[in-house]
Amino acid sequence: MAKITRVSVTFPPDLLKDFDETIQSMGYASRSKAIQDAVSHFVSERKWLQEDENTQQIGILLMVYDHETRGLESELTESQHHHLSLILSTLHIHVGERDCLEAVAVRGKASEIRKLSDELTTKRGIKIVKTIIVTL
Repeated sequence: MAKITRVSVTFPPDLLKDFDETIQSMGYASRSKAIQDAVSHFVSERKWLQEDENTQQIGILLMVYDHETRGLESELTESQHHHLSLILSTLHIHVGERDCLEAVAVRGKASEIRKLSDELTTKRGIKIVKTIIVTL
């Protein structure tokens, strides 16, 4: 049997409540198993993005962000202009009072798409970036 390592994780109360409700509705027997699955998904997704740097890929960077975060919209525009050779198209949708969803269609080298995805993910005000990529 594989060795198990215990770790401590902190959550904002609302996120933990949402997480617990979600895993309960999915039928998870324990929070630990759900967290293991979430981390496994995150790791496998990041590994998939780490193809050979010259591999040609195409896909969508899907992000939800708080448009009221000071300076974020101009930072997003600047990032997209900086990576203009990758971006095929963008779709911007207002989903609520503060939230916007933006889908950015990309095509190019794996390393360049990865750089843009990481750059967007780490900006203040970004709630989530989901990267969906297909290797050509």
